[in-house]
Amino acid sequence: MHAEATSEKQAMGWYLDGRVTAVVGTHTHVPTSDTRILPRGTAYCTDAGMCGARDSVIGDDIDSVLRRFLTQMPTKLPAATGTAIINGLLIEADPATGRATHIERCDRVLD
Repeated sequence: MHAEATSEKQAMGWYLDGRVTAVVGTHTHVPTSDTRILPRGTAYCTDAGMCGARDSVIGDDIDSVLRRFLTQMPTKLPAATGTAIINGLLIEADPATGRATHIERCDRVLD
């Protein structure tokens, strides 16, 4: 689910609990540590994270982001380069019921 506010994602998780296998949020690009299986069997995480440069500001070049913040002037934000990180989740589900049986973070740094 793509949403800005964590509360929107949490509310959707509770609303869909037991109706879907998983609710996985995105948008902030910063992985959260709230992976869990809700009471009716829906795997949940507020933000899965991102795939991109580890040393960055949500994937963008650090100096460009700092310049934009400090000057308050619109500017292009090129993608950062360097060591990559992959954030994700491993979710297992019961094929008969569709209910999640396991959820865990899977974060990897690629040198």
